[in-house]
Amino acid sequence: MGATKTMTHDEKVQALDQVIQRHAANGRKALMQVLQEAQGIYGYLPLDVQRAVAFGLGVSVAEVYGVISFYSFFSLTPKGEYEISICMGTACYVKGSQAILEKVESEIGIKAGECTKDGRFSINACRCIGACGLAPVITINEDVYGRLTADEIPSILAKYKEA
Repeated sequence: MGATKTMTHDEKVQALDQVIQRHAANGRKALMQVLQEAQGIYGYLPLDVQRAVAFGLGVSVAEVYGVISFYSFFSLTPKGEYEISICMGTACYVKGSQAILEKVESEIGIKAGECTKDGRFSINACRCIGACGLAPVITINEDVYGRLTADEIPSILAKYKEA
């Protein structure tokens, strides 16, 4: 996502237009590809991007939104440079992930589903991430932290705040 931070709004619009033009002849068949490329440009898929994709491919905004909301790898909200995901699956929840989520929210100053104003952090309360043996688990980008307590959160986050 580093490249998206350095592009101006106009450059992003131009890049999206190029993607749409490249795939327009394929219409609906190209929707997934165009959405993936659009998310690569913007980091997420806001309504104005959804509208541009829909118009460019000749599909409805409802259809575009349906695809985005169905697939978990698409995002309707901005993501931070450091995306913090707290597993809220059954094993993690039973072992205290709610307290961990609350601690992360208080340490970062935002709620799950939000991104900090400076774009450094976002928080995601997600379903099972498949590391039940390490419950409760959080991930920060590709880093996995397991068997956590809420008391460990400040020292974990300090590594990313200083980076």
